[in-house]
Amino acid sequence: MKAARVLQFGPPSVIENDDLPRPEPAAGQLLVRVKAAGVGPWDAIVREGKSELHQPLPLILGSELSGIVEQIGAEISGFKTGDEVYGATNHQFTGGYAEYALPSARMMGQKPRTLNFIEAASVPIVAVTAWQMLFDYSRVTTGQTVLIHGAAGNVGAYAVQMASRAGLHVVATAASNDPEYVRSLGAEKIADYQKERFEESLTGVDVVLDTVGHAAAVSASTEAGRNSRLCRVPCPRGNTKRLWNSSGVLLRGCDYSPSEHDHRSVR
Repeated sequence: MKAARVLQFGPPSVIENDDLPRPEPAAGQLLVRVKAAGVGPWDAIVREGKSELHQPLPLILGSELSGIVEQIGAEISGFKTGDEVYGATNHQFTGGYAEYALPSARMMGQKPRTLNFIEAASVPIVAVTAWQMLFDYSRVTTGQTVLIHGAAGNVGAYAVQMASRAGLHVVATAASNDPEYVRSLGAEKIADYQKERFEESLTGVDVVLDTVGHAAAVSASTEAGRNSRLCRVPCPRGNTKRLWNSSGVLLRGCDYSPSEHDHRSVR
């Protein structure tokens, strides 16, 4: 099979398109014939050797995929040969850029019928990131108000939809050409960050999700109320999983490790 491998960390030129034997699934793994693989900035971090995860060389790049189950390893239930699946590969975020992959079965789910393979491969990491920001870290509850920075972006758009479906009131920031799109996702109030000082007019916000590293996010959370919480991604490298309390603002750092069960909740 063909696979995009990295034998040494570095720029894109280190990627080699190699011929490798088709792998055999171990216990807990699926053998998936890859139909599409997602591409994200985390793949570049892995390629450059800057990830904090343990990723020994050589490695196959690729952290998310969709495809068809060809073989099932031991100790697995809920899948059968021929299933169309999608999800993340493993906790090392590797192995997806190949004709066949061995993802952890616990990080895979049945592909939604409404998505084609390419669409499905773009879902797992960003959708789980949005889920974790809202429910794992910020621990939102029905009726709360959440401010989402970068609501038209990949993580932000999922966060708006998840928050709206969970019964939260969604306030969003977006660029001038995105308000109608963000409103269609479920946002009740939208601020144009290019024209408004939105942080000065906010009251009653319980949680702030910052998906773009917005300079005003801390200020917005403080203005919104001393008990509001701020969840940020991206965060400065080296501050992963960091917890900081200051002036009543709860700041959580990034966690690049998707929960194994979360993919089954994304439909």
